[in-house]
Amino acid sequence: MTDSARPLVTPEARAAAEAARDAFFARARANGIKISAPESRETAEKYSTDRLTIPAASGILNHMVEHRLDATFHALADPTRRGMLAHLSLGEKSIGELAEPFAMSFAGAAKHVRVLEGAGLVARRKVGRSYMCALKPDPLAEAEKWLKQWEKFWTVRLDALEAILAADQREKPE
Repeated sequence: MTDSARPLVTPEARAAAEAARDAFFARARANGIKISAPESRETAEKYSTDRLTIPAASGILNHMVEHRLDATFHALADPTRRGMLAHLSLGEKSIGELAEPFAMSFAGAAKHVRVLEGAGLVARRKVGRSYMCALKPDPLAEAEKWLKQWEKFWTVRLDALEAILAADQREKPE
C-alpha cells in the first residue's frame, strides 16, 4: 500500500491520542515527576521555531504526502493561480503570457508561478531571456485521489439524509 492510499488520521483517533497523552502527563505529575504544565507546552509549541524544521529522519513517511497535498491545495486556493493552470493546460507559456489575462506585473506573475512550482504543479525552464512554464498534473491526481475518499463519504451521508427526508414526507399528512 502506498502512503497516499493510507487514510488520514480521523478526528476521533486524534482526540483519543491527545487524551492518552494528557493522561500520561497527569500520571507522571501525580508520581512526582516534574513535567511542565500542558499550557506551557502548548505555548512553547505555538511560539517555537522547532515546528518549522523538518527532522532529518522522520519515521512517518505519510507526512510527505500530506505536505504535498497542503502545497497543492494552497496553490489552488488562489483564483489567479487556478487561471494560470487553466492557461497552461493549453500548452507551454511564458510568465509574461501567463500575466496578460490578469493585468498584473511580471513580478506578480512570477510570484504566483513560484507558488505553483513549489507545489510541483508547474515546471519552469529558461529559454533565452524568458522563462517557459509547463503544467505538471501529477499533484492534481494526488489531490483528486484524496478528494475521492470524501466524495464517497458524503455520497453515503447525503443518500441517508435523502432517505430520512423522503420518509418524513411520507409520514406528513397533506
